[in-house]
Amino acid sequence: MNRRRPTLLAALTLTATAALTLSACGSDDSASGESNKIAGADTGSEASASASFSATSAADDGRPKIDLPSDLKLVFEDTETGDPVKDAVLADSAARMRAVDAAITGTDPKAEALGFYNTGKALTAAVSWVEQFEKASATLTGEARYFDRKVTLKSDTSAVLTFCADESKGFSKDKKTGEIAKTPVTKNSYVLYNTRLDKNAEGVWQTAQIISTRGAAQCQP
Repeated sequence: MNRRRPTLLAALTLTATAALTLSACGSDDSASGESNKIAGADTGSEASASASFSATSAADDGRPKIDLPSDLKLVFEDTETGDPVKDAVLADSAARMRAVDAAITGTDPKAEALGFYNTGKALTAAVSWVEQFEKASATLTGEARYFDRKVTLKSDTSAVLTFCADESKGFSKDKKTGEIAKTPVTKNSYVLYNTRLDKNAEGVWQTAQIISTRGAAQCQP
């Protein structure tokens, strides 16, 4: 067990957004390779995972409050398009990413926001990823930047959002020792995400599916 744990922690050299990478499991993810895989990522049933992290109580404005630790920063570019619907999609997608990281880092121990901003395969995959961090006693630190965010509205309740992520400054950290698993910056530090969001009855744009392409040419600096 002690020999296996460092291997798992090394596999969690993700960045603040690698939870999204895992969300591609079970979909047509063109980014094959070790950078997109962790041990045991697809274990557990979809039904039990979704039930465990379903949305619960929310803040007074109807949305759960999301806080992140001081050593973790998420930067979102292209937040305003001039179209209020597209801007709402961008805002709820950003909240989704914060929610996953809040569940991983323990600032949202009940994972209320995770279930609030995720549904379907995206929720199941996010839960699986959070569980991997718990098993490895790992958390997140550093910075992730999201850019070139583009929304296409498919209907009144469906949208597609593509964006790039710069994960070169984000890392996993051992909760007990504080050791940071830093990795060199490579082309795989940059990821293209293709996501589908569905607007629920409460007006929240929930992420339903994510496909990631690690090392995508259009996201390279």
